[in-house]
Amino acid sequence: MGPTASGKTELAINLSKEFPIDIISVDSAQVYRGMDIGTAKPSKEVLRQYPHHLIDICDPEHSYSAGDFVKDATQQINETKNRNRIPLLVGGTMLYFHSLVNGIADLPKGDFEVRNLIQNEAEIIGWPKMHQKLRKIDPEAADKIDANDKQRIQRALEVFELSGRKISELHNEKVTKKVFSFIKFAVNTQDREELHTRINKRFLKMLDNDFIEEIKLLRKRKNLTIGHSSMRAVGYRQIWGYLDGKCSYEEAVKKAQASTRQLAKRQITWLRGMEDVISIDAGSENIVTAINSIS
Repeated sequence: MGPTASGKTELAINLSKEFPIDIISVDSAQVYRGMDIGTAKPSKEVLRQYPHHLIDICDPEHSYSAGDFVKDATQQINETKNRNRIPLLVGGTMLYFHSLVNGIADLPKGDFEVRNLIQNEAEIIGWPKMHQKLRKIDPEAADKIDANDKQRIQRALEVFELSGRKISELHNEKVTKKVFSFIKFAVNTQDREELHTRINKRFLKMLDNDFIEEIKLLRKRKNLTIGHSSMRAVGYRQIWGYLDGKCSYEEAVKKAQASTRQLAKRQITWLRGMEDVISIDAGSENIVTAINSIS
């Protein structure tokens, strides 16, 4: 585990060179086909040499939930274990890790129409006021969700609209049985400024690698809109807005970089709240040896 741009993929590949590992991606954006550059997917050459399971398994017009991930990851872990290999889960979607490790509540499936209505309301009044709206409905959930975490605010409101029940109540009810035990490693970047620099540079590199062209191709799809879950991925919404003429290119770049830094902050917060996590310094001279010595 670890924040975005901390070097998780490179580490997973290096570990694969030394151990009989099957890499299982834990990334809510890399599941989508056709979203390669902006999600920092490994190259096709790397994927041929070091296959990553749960990448390119969903169309961008469809939604993919934490529940879907738990089902798919559980199946893949069992298949890997049956081959006497080591399942290595690697990525930055902390909700997916949490759901797999701790079990998941029985929540209603996402509904595009409801989500779109919430998104439209947020565009009018802003997400801070949507967070206030959530607080009136479900104070416990609002306390746990950052006022800038659009995705989780939207999901909490969506669950209430679909079920008439608070998401906090549903989370507190019986969850699916925990099947596996895990050794949890977190790539820890001590220097926050260095991480921010890496994030900013990586996004500029994505742009140099034709990220805008990738989004233009997605926009040509008749049924794909900015309201779909896939387009929540950091960078996609901001560049889509630029192509819609809602902001300048410079503004879109700054917004995307800022959103990525906020994502990294949320990921680090998640990690701090997780139990039994072994922290690995991203700056270690030989990070593979460091992990091997601990394990």
